[in-house]
Amino acid sequence: MGPVDRAQLADFLRTRREALQPEDVGLPRGPRRRTGGLRREEVAALCGMSADYYGRIEQQRGPNPSEQMLAAIARGLHLSLDERDHLFRLAGHAAPRRVLRSDHINPGIMRILDRLEDTPAQVLSHLGETLRQTRPAIALMGDDSRWTGMARSMVYRWYTDPLARAIYPEEDHPTHGRIFTAQLRVAYTREGKGSRAATVVDALHDISPEFRAVWAEHDISTTHTDVKRIAHPELGVIEVHCQTLIDPDQSQVLLVFTAAPGTESYEKLQLLSVVGDQRL
Repeated sequence: MGPVDRAQLADFLRTRREALQPEDVGLPRGPRRRTGGLRREEVAALCGMSADYYGRIEQQRGPNPSEQMLAAIARGLHLSLDERDHLFRLAGHAAPRRVLRSDHINPGIMRILDRLEDTPAQVLSHLGETLRQTRPAIALMGDDSRWTGMARSMVYRWYTDPLARAIYPEEDHPTHGRIFTAQLRVAYTREGKGSRAATVVDALHDISPEFRAVWAEHDISTTHTDVKRIAHPELGVIEVHCQTLIDPDQSQVLLVFTAAPGTESYEKLQLLSVVGDQRL
């Protein structure tokens, strides 16, 4: 770890905070807002840290931010990869390696997600790791960003945790299992041996006969149907249309779930805000 340039770090954070508009992060501007950018406490909330901690960094005092804190600030301020790397260097850290497994979400994807606060939507990595969810998505499918280790991967949980399959009706399980496995194969082929994808493949080969059988089929059909059925514990089965936006630079996808107006599933989605985060 190198020296921290506190003055430049504080200046960089201030300019990026002031350049970020409330509308960029899904916040109301409000009639009493006098500043064009965000307030420190708003940025702190977006970063998942206390306003005091963030404020001390902008005031050139307080502790040196860790890599975890810097990553949270980069996400909260919707920094580009170049800006994220600059932030790390100002704080005395080496810039994170730019590899496909990066958890850094593209700012454009973040801006879209922030505008979907009333819609179930989530960002997934190429390994099926949930990087960010809207509140309705958590209410619909559970908080999948809480997992650690290999369990972050949906395909790993699919073959190791029976509860992971409860989100879908049982008759849909074979289809989802084949698609998850095909997506893992694509990631494994692209990244090769020694990658995180390879680690997941090796682990599943050791512990899951079902995975070995599906893997042996060598299916690479990764496309889901436009319509999925989600089994909600309170509302029952909800039929949703899944729209996918791909960010090729980070190998991430934004999934947005909607239902046809006038249908029973549409009414159930409207009830998610009333039911709350039951999946938590």
